[in-house]
Amino acid sequence: MALPPSTLRPPLPLPADHRTQRVVGAIRGNLALLLGLAAAGWALEILDFVLFGSLDRFGIRPRSTAGIWGIVMSPFLHAGLGHLASNTLPFLALGGTVLLGGRRVFALVSILVVALGGAAVWMLGPGGTNHIGASLLIFGYLGFLLARGVVERSGFWIVVSLVVLVIYGGLLRGVLPGQTGVSWQGHLFGFLAGAFAARVLLARRDDEIQ
Repeated sequence: MALPPSTLRPPLPLPADHRTQRVVGAIRGNLALLLGLAAAGWALEILDFVLFGSLDRFGIRPRSTAGIWGIVMSPFLHAGLGHLASNTLPFLALGGTVLLGGRRVFALVSILVVALGGAAVWMLGPGGTNHIGASLLIFGYLGFLLARGVVERSGFWIVVSLVVLVIYGGLLRGVLPGQTGVSWQGHLFGFLAGAFAARVLLARRDDEIQ
């Protein structure tokens, strides 16, 4: 018996699984974001080198009206290429780890650390000083990551926090005074702002736990 033509058509192909493509795309996007931010710092520092360090005056200068702009500018300014090089790897490593939680979290943490940590340096830092460098952000990411596992009560992020503590725990010495030419205030306030960001952004409310 002859079958209707419609029954002789080959079956439609199954929908393709795009999960791998999405993951690869997300990784590429995150790398592009991190490398773009790092490249901005390098571009500014090269320009500053050409201009004989004239951009450094746009750092955070405590209680100076003009120094308020440094809250935004200071993470991209450094005291020479060596200073920038020493900050680049921790920025990529810790910033990339924060990015594992999503770009929205990364953006909010970065904004809170720069705004709150930078404002604290501007208000409480010693007069007549100029604070520049990505260290404030780096210590902010460190504080956020060390606090995230505890605040979020997540096994995965607790493990991440412990790994970060083992690898970068030595940086915590930087929040203590005593090192000449080092903005320990920026380190301290950045770290505290990062921990605060974890508390504000990720803490579970009691009604969600019960």
